[in-house]
Amino acid sequence: MTIEALIEAVAAYNPNPDALELLRKAYSLALKSHEGQLRQSGETYIHHPLSVAMILADMKVDTQSLVTALLHDTLEDTSLTPEEIEATFGKKVLHLIDGVTKIGKFHFKKSRAEKQAENFRKMLLSMSEDIRVLLVKLADRLHNMRTIEWLDPAKQRAIGQETLDIYAPLANRLGIGWIKLELEDLSFRALDPETYADLRARVARKRKESKNYIDQIVRSVSQNLQENGVPGRVIGRYKHIYSIYRKMTLQEIPFDEIYDLMGIRVITDSKLHCYGILGLLHGIYKPMAGRIKDFIAVPKSNMYQSLHTTVIGPEGVLIEFQIRTEEMHRVAEEGVAAHWNYKENADGAPTLSDLKVVTWLRQLVEWQKELSDNHEFMNSVKLNLFPDEVYIFTPKGDVREMIKGATAIDFAYGIHTEVGHRTVGARVNGRWVPIKTVLESGDVVEIITNASQTPSKDWLRFVATPKARARIRHWIKEEETRQAAEIGLRALEAEASKLHHRFGEFTKSPHLEILLSFSDLPEPTLEDVYSRIGFGRLPASAVLRKILPEQTGEPPSPPQVSPHSSAVPIIVRGGGKDLLIGLAHCCSPVPGEEIVGYVSRGRGIIVHTADCPNLLHLSLEADRIVPAVWESSREAIFDVHLRVSMEDKPGMLAAVSAAISERGANITHAEVKQAKHLMGVLDFTVTVGNLAHLEEIMARVQHVKGVVRVQRIKTATAPGDHPGA
Repeated sequence: MTIEALIEAVAAYNPNPDALELLRKAYSLALKSHEGQLRQSGETYIHHPLSVAMILADMKVDTQSLVTALLHDTLEDTSLTPEEIEATFGKKVLHLIDGVTKIGKFHFKKSRAEKQAENFRKMLLSMSEDIRVLLVKLADRLHNMRTIEWLDPAKQRAIGQETLDIYAPLANRLGIGWIKLELEDLSFRALDPETYADLRARVARKRKESKNYIDQIVRSVSQNLQENGVPGRVIGRYKHIYSIYRKMTLQEIPFDEIYDLMGIRVITDSKLHCYGILGLLHGIYKPMAGRIKDFIAVPKSNMYQSLHTTVIGPEGVLIEFQIRTEEMHRVAEEGVAAHWNYKENADGAPTLSDLKVVTWLRQLVEWQKELSDNHEFMNSVKLNLFPDEVYIFTPKGDVREMIKGATAIDFAYGIHTEVGHRTVGARVNGRWVPIKTVLESGDVVEIITNASQTPSKDWLRFVATPKARARIRHWIKEEETRQAAEIGLRALEAEASKLHHRFGEFTKSPHLEILLSFSDLPEPTLEDVYSRIGFGRLPASAVLRKILPEQTGEPPSPPQVSPHSSAVPIIVRGGGKDLLIGLAHCCSPVPGEEIVGYVSRGRGIIVHTADCPNLLHLSLEADRIVPAVWESSREAIFDVHLRVSMEDKPGMLAAVSAAISERGANITHAEVKQAKHLMGVLDFTVTVGNLAHLEEIMARVQHVKGVVRVQRIKTATAPGDHPGA
């Protein structure tokens, strides 16, 4: 590899003398900076940056990218300073080199998930600022993988796994198919050299055996195209080693049972001829049902376009045909580089901002800001690096690409965040379906919204896309903070009322400054103070003690558990809409009963019945007790625990269960116990609408012949235990 070979390759597509001179300057600087350095193979180091630049020249990239390739290791491995680079090549080239250098410092290890996630976050930010950073890094990694045999086996495996996990999928996402395939094969060879060598030998034998067969198919198809006046060239191809290995492992089949090792591409001049060729092929060979894919009408997110069809060839052999135009073929091979603006704008940056692949990268950067949990973030990354796509249509015929497993609610969030938040249902192919319905390619989806609808935590159990998950979590976080602020304000009002004050008088100077001192924010707000109290991180009594120290030295008064307290009560709703108000399991309150709230530490308000035995323990923390009332006329269901004491004879379980069902209640749990004196005990958990409904059920069960007693169970916990939901 020489600089003259590189200049010749670049001049073929960009003969600008200034650009070629800049490359010579970059080479001279790299040669001087790396003087005396050798690679593991023993060759001079300059061979590596030259090889990286040649890989990029084959992709016909711009001058700044090539200069970056020649100098990409200088900041890390030589004494060359950033100031020297900027003085000769400008700030943009320095920025690109710095970005590649940062990526080079990232090492991904499965055993260190937290570190891997943090590194990938930084890498994403570097890539998103300029996609050329990633192009140079991919070329750098490709050359390193081509020469990896000079490293020790352990290092080969580590780099091979990192390449397979991160860089090959990134190449695929950029649409650079040939780099993706070569990186996969090279990684496979580094990770499992014996299996790789064995499979490669088998494939070579198979190719030799089937050469005449492929040639026959190519001649036959070419002749048919010529006879029908359709322009096109026909190329036989074989699957790469790693793709064959993946098929063997995923489908758990031996090599001898893989029949579609071979494929054929037909490259023509127009979309119209692509579809015409598809018809011709199906006239020659029998197509396999369900194996026709139209990526021309619905391109992949990495810009790939082709028609795919699998047919049954002579002797029953399966053959996959890929049909595309010359331009589609160029994009399939070169990906993002096929859309390069060779003219280059003022600062040399290519015009790539409108490409879907760049949009995807920026979306991933946006999601990583919202996903604070590293494990969840890396799962999102893997979902997006290894997309198994489905193509969904809107009622107007617009197509949207979704990952496999995406639901109707994912589709709604894909349209717009507010559409997702307000979704109440969906029609798929004209039929009403639940919002958690998994979508399939070709589905026509209409989202039904309602202005009063809000997201639910339950949605997080089935959404598949990172965007939907991030948006739902963001809404829940904001709503929890809002509800916590309401709860905190009411707790302060209740505490102030005990001291015969109105809390409103404390929101003005000089008390306001004291209130704001409890905020954790750099710019304190009352809402932050209220939400800290609502989340249980700050006792309301501590705030009042600081505001009115002279009045709060007295022993605390008994807790106000009556809903008729002078403080504004919290409103308890059914149906799980309140994120920070839960019903206690110990007493299972239902509408119609007097209730009271307990401000827990970090779990919001837990609602108990006013006669719950656990209130004896909770009264020790009187400042955490707040009044509560039920919201009227709201349809919801509540779990209640019942104990039925009865005669121990056959049929009692069936009779009691029937009595409960007759009154419109569902039994969610039932347990039979043996008691003394020929008595039996049935413990039920039943769903009821309110107190009247519960009393009706208990009365009906009491009239069952053989039932001795029906009672509602409210369990007390030890003083050291924390009662609640």
